Amino acid sequence: MITSVLVANRGEIACRVFRTCRERGIATVAVYSDADAGALHVREADAAVRLPGAAPADTYLRGDLIVKAALAAGADAVHPGYGFLSENAEFARAVLDAGLVWIGPPPGAIEAMASKTRAKELMRAAGVPLLAPVDPASARESDLPLLLKAAAGGGGRGMRIVRELAALDDELTAASAEARSAFGDGEVFAEPYVESGRHVEVQILGDAHGTVWALGTRDCSLQRRHQKVIEECPAPGLPAALRTALHEAAVTAARAVGYVGAGTVEFLVSAEGRPYFLEMNTRLQVEHPVTEEVFGLDLVALQLSVAEGAPLPAEPPPAYGHAVEARLYAEDPARAWAPQTGTLHALEFPYGPSAGFPYGPQAGATAPRLRVDTGYASGDTIGVHYDALLAKAVVWAPTRDEALRALRYALLRARVHGPGTNRELLVRSLEHPDFTGGRFDTGFYESHLAALTGPAPGPAPGERHAAIAAALADAAARGTGSTLPARLGGWRNVGAGTQSKTYGEHEIRYRTGRHGFAVEGDEVRVVAAEPHRVSLEIEGVVRHFEITAYGDEVHVDSAAGSYRLTARPRFADPSRHTEPGSLLAPMPGTVVRIADGVAEGAHVTAGQPLIWLEAMKMEHRITAPASGTLTALHAAPGRQVEVGALLAVVTDTDTALTAQEEPS
Repeated sequence: MITSVLVANRGEIACRVFRTCRERGIATVAVYSDADAGALHVREADAAVRLPGAAPADTYLRGDLIVKAALAAGADAVHPGYGFLSENAEFARAVLDAGLVWIGPPPGAIEAMASKTRAKELMRAAGVPLLAPVDPASARESDLPLLLKAAAGGGGRGMRIVRELAALDDELTAASAEARSAFGDGEVFAEPYVESGRHVEVQILGDAHGTVWALGTRDCSLQRRHQKVIEECPAPGLPAALRTALHEAAVTAARAVGYVGAGTVEFLVSAEGRPYFLEMNTRLQVEHPVTEEVFGLDLVALQLSVAEGAPLPAEPPPAYGHAVEARLYAEDPARAWAPQTGTLHALEFPYGPSAGFPYGPQAGATAPRLRVDTGYASGDTIGVHYDALLAKAVVWAPTRDEALRALRYALLRARVHGPGTNRELLVRSLEHPDFTGGRFDTGFYESHLAALTGPAPGPAPGERHAAIAAALADAAARGTGSTLPARLGGWRNVGAGTQSKTYGEHEIRYRTGRHGFAVEGDEVRVVAAEPHRVSLEIEGVVRHFEITAYGDEVHVDSAAGSYRLTARPRFADPSRHTEPGSLLAPMPGTVVRIADGVAEGAHVTAGQPLIWLEAMKMEHRITAPASGTLTALHAAPGRQVEVGALLAVVTDTDTALTAQEEPS
């Protein structure tokens, strides 16, 4: 019997595994980098062992240190989580050789599938349908577009779409560098990129006695940078024959390598309904909760049981209802998905993070259920070293429509205060007619991103009204005036003249009088104004706003949405002025390389890639804003920079820095 588990991972998945271990009476051990010393997974574990350093290559990718940590802490088993070393056969062998229990598939199965190139050869021999690989060295125009992928891992790292042969070499270099940073292996391969395809996968679970379950399908087509954003179970709109074919192919793939434990077989389903094997992930997936909710299973508990040698029942339980998961990332979708860092002041959903357990609905359940899996708590710091995932919000309901509606509501009503997130994108995605109608593919964000990140449609209160509420709450907190509901009694501290407060581009002008506040230039009536709550009548409808200030950063929450505002000072700070042509870091990160031939005095052209930053395990490209001469270059490989740091200066240009996500 397993008595103590070390999780060779961090963040949300470590907390997820710890939760099941606690429920089963199993002690827990965390490992942590210096950057994670105060992280939630460290606080939740019974014991924790430091891995010196911050970079993944020095910490979570050091299998030797992790095995030593397990032995030192008295753990008798290791769970790899996902990412990092979870699909590394040598790490699995090292765990077993140390006399520890490996909570995962046999090293041989990992080895067979961990290299995507070798896995495809194996699947072809087993009769599983797949796309033919393309040798990048001999690729032609007729082979385009191509998809470059990391051979040793997934999660979108090391993945690029190539539409022009001239860009192939540079994209191979970038993909290999990113794969090496994420997985310790820079091998990449190429295959045809299928336009308008859907990403559909099958959860499998096998035991050591020959039983293999196929636990339904998941659709993970809504992706950015080839990383999943919204997932659901079951995949909507699949014909019964296609579902059966996918289940059979997944079981065939598992049996072909003697698979034991939890894994996922991923397919690309073309617009014509033809499935192609993509890869097999020999680990638990990020999106496993949607399967748990629909089947009423705890997959981590089953991983533990299988690792202890217990047999699975002959058949899995029946599926019931529909589950949808939305990944809340600290990033700005409107700025090429730029990662955001800083203090997470508040992370609260309409129902607590423990809601939804035990796993899956009770028999005959009809009410939607919310589940939140996270590796952060209010007050934690979001850094630059690791993935930008804050939380996964999962809703189960009897039908897909009900699940989408309930998940949208949960996201809208959540209090997420701190760095910017993709919450608004998630909400708009869940209500987009192409998504709700099942008319979507992996190009959904490529097609709709501009509309999903633009100004909100409709008459609902927007940022302007949030700024009005923030200004009035600030005034009430400073005692310059207050409007309270009539039954609470009038006004106080009557002021004279018009006052103003500016948030971003919104200058709010208001004055105080015998009846409290009055806003100038906006057709709103102030119903009540207190330091943390303001009620405004807008076009005959009273709407309520909750206001929380963290210095100059103000968060305004309402039933119609949430807003993050920054109070502008009355007078500009001259030290913040930058010369035209200054290239500033759009995010904190590490300079990983400088373009060949780029040095002070060099001539650069508009759009030319100059500098690459790595932040949250992804590479970001900094380009020249216009043609000119590079008169200063402060960036150097290995240098860590903060947001706004001066990287370089291009003269003879009056265009500000542009930064775009490394194309993938």
